[in-house]
Amino acid sequence: MNATDDRRRFLCSGATGFGTLALAMMLREEVHASGAVKVLHHPPRAKRVVQLFMGGAASHIDLWDHKPMLEKHHGEESDFGEHVEAFQDGLGPWMKSPFAFTPYGESGKQISEVVRPLGQCVDDIAFVHNMIGKTGVHSQATYLQATGFQRPGFPGMGSWVSYALGAINENLPTFVVLPDHRGYASNGPKNWGAAFLPASSQGTTIFPQRENPIEDLRPRAGFITAEGDREGLDLIGRMNRRFQQQRPGDSRLDARIRSYELAARMQLSAPEALDISGEPSHIIKMYGLDRMGATYPDTINAAEETEYFGRKCLIARRLLERGVRFIQIWSGNDNSFPRRNWDSHENIERDHGPLARGMAVGTAALLKDLKQSGMLDDTIVLWTTEFGRMPSTQGSKGRDHNPYVFTNWLCGGGIRGGITYGESDQWGYKPLDRDSPTQVYDIHATILHLLGIDHTRLTLRHNGIDRRLTDVHGHVLYRLIA
Repeated sequence: MNATDDRRRFLCSGATGFGTLALAMMLREEVHASGAVKVLHHPPRAKRVVQLFMGGAASHIDLWDHKPMLEKHHGEESDFGEHVEAFQDGLGPWMKSPFAFTPYGESGKQISEVVRPLGQCVDDIAFVHNMIGKTGVHSQATYLQATGFQRPGFPGMGSWVSYALGAINENLPTFVVLPDHRGYASNGPKNWGAAFLPASSQGTTIFPQRENPIEDLRPRAGFITAEGDREGLDLIGRMNRRFQQQRPGDSRLDARIRSYELAARMQLSAPEALDISGEPSHIIKMYGLDRMGATYPDTINAAEETEYFGRKCLIARRLLERGVRFIQIWSGNDNSFPRRNWDSHENIERDHGPLARGMAVGTAALLKDLKQSGMLDDTIVLWTTEFGRMPSTQGSKGRDHNPYVFTNWLCGGGIRGGITYGESDQWGYKPLDRDSPTQVYDIHATILHLLGIDHTRLTLRHNGIDRRLTDVHGHVLYRLIA
């Protein structure tokens, strides 16, 4: 008997054949369902993550990275001392920030007046001012920050965390995305897709301000009763399982079934999590939600930004305390005119002012709320954007793209507060130490480390390559860790 016949007989045998292989495949999918990392690589400092993403490229030098040299040389011809490749035509004179900077906290960290509410939190925050990117193109740079790669087809950071650690609460998604109320930022849902990871690890999109925050979660026809809905779901469940038994080992089918079952459980759990009506009045006010229902002008304004971003931050806190593991909160939609994102080519003061004030109120409330409940101890908050903006002017009031240096900051979950890690140069154009910049891979590696995961060991083989969030890069930033 040849080897081929041996294999056929083995596979056709009852106890050790296709049935065993099918069981092995289903068990492998169960590992995915409950988290691929069964034993953490080291003791974790955190178990949850919130990523605040400013779509359109927020200006580091107008929010967090004070540059006295720009104030001193404002209006003078910009001289970078080297050839500069601008994205558009942003190499006009040096431009100081239109916003005043003031020191806050025991650390004396200087931040802009438009993010003043976060002055109360600076001693809990670690600022990274020497971040560099690879491109000044929004879509590619957004992919890089969200997924670790600057092209589509790779899982978002939240998907990697969801895949690795699994659910805390089986009645809510592991990974939730709260987009800008006006729509998606550059790349849309591809920023939080699962790509080649199990489909169940992708982000679940929720629009808290909409009448129907989660599409198709509940039946809308008036003739459907709760009992009938429940019986219908039971019937669908039985049919799905029968169908699944005929197709063992199909991860796409298994993930789709789990997503439907999660949706059924969410019919009970999600509405309660999204209902903020029972929150105390002082919490509502802290998040800037004491004007809910107000009408707003067509022009971009701080009150509107405060309400919509503050609501997402409060919803995020409620989801975190109910067991959601990773939450992504977006500010700014894809390019439109007038501007409704951080891509302030025309006028920094007009666009960044309202967006930053709204973001700062909600973010500060979230940090203080998590801290007073003790949840900040094991929740990492990451603030990021796809790149920064130039210290020279575009037109007379705007700033062009700057992928050469920008700011991230982190808070909670084992992060040392009240520090600055890495600095930009005197203009905020490039890292002060050009040989030792910080890259997104280092941020991702550090977050995974705090979650108890060695970033080099969290891999999945795809097309013959052991893929990971940090690609072939990344160093844990130990100086950021308390």
